[in-house]
Amino acid sequence: MQLTLTIDGKKYLVDVEVEEGEEVRMPGSFPEPTSTLQAHPVAPLPAQQPHLPQGESLSDGKVCRSPIAGVVFKIVAQVGQQLEVDDLLVVLEAMKMETNITAHIPGKVAKILVAVGEAVKPGQALAEFS
Repeated sequence: MQLTLTIDGKKYLVDVEVEEGEEVRMPGSFPEPTSTLQAHPVAPLPAQQPHLPQGESLSDGKVCRSPIAGVVFKIVAQVGQQLEVDDLLVVLEAMKMETNITAHIPGKVAKILVAVGEAVKPGQALAEFS
C-alpha cells in the first residue's frame, strides 16, 4: 500500500506493508470524539512549610534547606557537631543519583529535621544551626 504524506509542505510517497489480518484505517475513517476537554482554572498551591512541632519557626539564615526533591540516603552530621561552610550534612538520592547537601554557613548543628528514608521536597528544612 502506498500513502502520500505532506510534511512541512513537502510531499512524500511512502510504501507501507500491512500484515495479514490487520485492519487498515485511513485518515477520515476514525470516529469523531464524543466529548471535548475543557480547561478549568486551578488555584496555586500554598507554599510548603518545613515539618516542625506546632508553634515553632525557623530562621531562614540558620536553616539548611533541600534544593531538590529526593529521599534522605544518609545523614552525615550529628547534633552538636561544629561545621564549616561546605562540610557535608546530608546525602539525598534522587533519580538514582546521590546529591551531597553541605553547610551554607559555619555553625553548630542544633537539630536534624529529617530521617534516613524520608522523602523531602524542594525547600524543606533538613537541619538547623545554632
